[in-house]
Amino acid sequence: MITAIVHVNTDVDRIPEAAADIAELDGVSEVYSVTGDTDLVAVVRVHEHEQLAQVIAERISKVAGVRATRTYLAFRAYSRHDLDAAFALGLED
Repeated sequence: MITAIVHVNTDVDRIPEAAADIAELDGVSEVYSVTGDTDLVAVVRVHEHEQLAQVIAERISKVAGVRATRTYLAFRAYSRHDLDAAFALGLED
């Protein structure tokens, strides 16, 4: 699984709508409204590098109100949440 963290700058009056639209895109697992220099942070999870261009450049960048994106690729996870989820794959209650 390839994980990308995408910082998204939007028009101020479209932050909630852009966040909701981005959250609905295939490949986007989470969207956060944040403080600081960026308006939204989207977590993109795909199986192949080619899918990053589809999700980020062809979909997120074209959402109404999105002005710019900055993408960071994750190469190692240290989150207990991610590790617990990986070991729980295929297990059902």
